[in-house]
Amino acid sequence: MLLLRFSLVVLVILVNLVIALPSWAETNHLTSNADYFQVGQKVIWLYTPRADSPDVQRITAEIVKLGSKQIQIKVPLTRNEFLNRWVNRSKLENFHPPKD
Repeated sequence: MLLLRFSLVVLVILVNLVIALPSWAETNHLTSNADYFQVGQKVIWLYTPRADSPDVQRITAEIVKLGSKQIQIKVPLTRNEFLNRWVNRSKLENFHPPKD
């Protein structure tokens, strides 16, 4: 009787693993989220020169550090110079390279 119970538990666990793991692999809910960022990712910084200015400049940058409320980005100035800035997550959007 003990062997029957043990084999039934093992069978249920194996069936669960066979069914559950492939379904987890197909879901891409984190990386498909627009607010998901990772270090090294290219982003577009929506920069406003002044708070009362209606103009928004779209500047290409790279993520350096992730914070709980802000993200540090690296903005290229010249060929070998970069500027690091902490910006709000709402001021960033994913970078999509132009298609040929």
